[in-house]
Amino acid sequence: MDSSRRSSNWLTLADISDLRAYERQRNSFRSEIIALKKLRRISVGPFVSLLFENRSTIRFQIQEMARVEKMSTDIQLLEELDAYNPLISGPGELVATMMIELTTEADLRIWLGKLVGIERKVQLVIGDAKSALSEKVIPGVPDESHDANLTRQDVTSSLHYLHFYLTDSDVESFSVSDVRLEISHSEYSYSAIISSETKQSLLDDLL
Repeated sequence: MDSSRRSSNWLTLADISDLRAYERQRNSFRSEIIALKKLRRISVGPFVSLLFENRSTIRFQIQEMARVEKMSTDIQLLEELDAYNPLISGPGELVATMMIELTTEADLRIWLGKLVGIERKVQLVIGDAKSALSEKVIPGVPDESHDANLTRQDVTSSLHYLHFYLTDSDVESFSVSDVRLEISHSEYSYSAIISSETKQSLLDDLL
């Protein structure tokens, strides 16, 4: 993970409102983020989805955590910034939070054991599905700083963070071609076409 590519886009303390100021703006900001997440969230199969993050979604995440935990010191906020800034996408890169969305303890016990390694079986496919020779596969790369804490040999986490690195030619193809998300795990194999509206939002990150 090359952090130098994205450091100019990272959030700083100046971007994080204090708790009182955030309460005043929270309703409008929350509505904005809900709409943005709806656009940038893609369901792949019955219970896995990927939310493509950007500066706004990560700022909302930090603001909400600060609100819940009543964080008031620069040290506390800097720790959150250090943890979440690497999840902000930058030119030639997309970053997604992958969520395994199961609602019962029984399903969690069954599926989190079955889906070990799923975070390494996700890919973007650019090109016409009818002509595999023209397709370009962009593998999802688990975020290094979070992966060590989320991965175990016998059970996976319900949350993973993935990076997709695209070359200039990949970005050009992304803008004009069909794009889909694929999960090719032995226990979970599904794909989903990315809509033109979502593609346009993601292109704002890539360019």
